[in-house]
Amino acid sequence: MIRQMLRARRKKILIDVSTQKDIFLAGGNACIRNHRRVLANVRRVMAWARHNKIPIISTCEVYPNNNGGSAVGYCLDGTEGQKKIRYTLLSNRASFPADGSTDLPRDILQRYRQIIFHKRCVDPFDEPRIERLLSEVRADEFILIGASAEGAVKATALGLRQRGKNVSVVVDAVGSYSRREAKFAFRKMKAKGAKLLETRKLAGTSHLK
Repeated sequence: MIRQMLRARRKKILIDVSTQKDIFLAGGNACIRNHRRVLANVRRVMAWARHNKIPIISTCEVYPNNNGGSAVGYCLDGTEGQKKIRYTLLSNRASFPADGSTDLPRDILQRYRQIIFHKRCVDPFDEPRIERLLSEVRADEFILIGASAEGAVKATALGLRQRGKNVSVVVDAVGSYSRREAKFAFRKMKAKGAKLLETRKLAGTSHLK
């Protein structure tokens, strides 16, 4: 039954990748280089998704704190920097830890507008629960925003394409650490069949500041 529920086709699904304080705010421990411009476009895409009732699947990096001794210096479990940016959260949401399980509620995409998955890695397909949902859920188009272009966004886009999914990447709503590596990542995503577009093409113009 759960497989049938996951396979009910939807027109679009927004994939929101690592829109967390450590990555997107100036004081964050791993802030992307172009965070202000990207955040404005992330906000516009999220508003578009809310208005059009587009389901949102969010992935968040969460690393063990180990009492300050973590090998990773950002998005540590229990810290403020690990939290998502306020306007990337919907009120009707469910969150799942990175615990190696594949269990999912049968009617998850009917009950919740946003599903948040924690992951202990860059590639979401390395987490069993995320891999299961992204592999089994059906949609005409998966739309990607977040960070980073050369890291988790690229891994998500390529993983979806390997599974035969139609992928669109909103390039000006995707952050990066290196302009050069981001350009290479976008070229690779496009070469593998992902569509590249800008926020105004998806959500139109906006006067949001």
